[in-house]
Amino acid sequence: MTSTRLPGKVMAQVLGEPMIGRQVERLRRARAIDEIMVATSTDGSDDPLAAYCASLGLAVFRGPLDDVLGRFCGALAERPKAATVVRLTADCPLADWTLIDQVIGRHLETGSDYTSNTPPTRTYPHGLDVEIVRAEVLREAGREARAPYEREHVTPFIYRRPERYRIGYVSGEPSLAHLRWTVDLPSDLAFVREVYETLYPADPAFGAAAIAALPRNSAEIPK
Repeated sequence: MTSTRLPGKVMAQVLGEPMIGRQVERLRRARAIDEIMVATSTDGSDDPLAAYCASLGLAVFRGPLDDVLGRFCGALAERPKAATVVRLTADCPLADWTLIDQVIGRHLETGSDYTSNTPPTRTYPHGLDVEIVRAEVLREAGREARAPYEREHVTPFIYRRPERYRIGYVSGEPSLAHLRWTVDLPSDLAFVREVYETLYPADPAFGAAAIAALPRNSAEIPK
């Protein structure tokens, strides 16, 4: 809730529901995800977010505001039998569950320590990011990472060390890397609302192809 560029964005209304509720609705369609847990902070500003997510029947873990890696490891500690963690950020209400299942499948097939669809040369729209990591590898990162950037962004400790960890990537064709479907700015939120107003009434399960086919299919790229 303390986003500097768009405070409270995860609870902003999108077609009559908080944005994070719309995202959870989409994520629940993923067949390869066993459980969705929201990892938010202990800061009082996140009280409404935690309460809303609990009302959706979601597990909620609350940890450090700035040490997001520590927060993830705390959430993982509540599920000690979990073998795999899927990291999804809460400002991506156009998430594609079919892509999430695809990346999870690739991760399990290859036995990688870390798999994502954000290789050095991106091909998917900003806002469809998926990261998969073995639980034990995430625990190692939590124990060893010291750099503030690695604590704040959760996974850099892992993907910056290809000599230590087996890293896998998923790419798509044609490249849609020029499209922006994440929410950081008021213009991003306006675009997401437009997408839902256009596509959701006829097809609540609209996918990435339907978004890409819209006459205006991207939020403005910040300069």
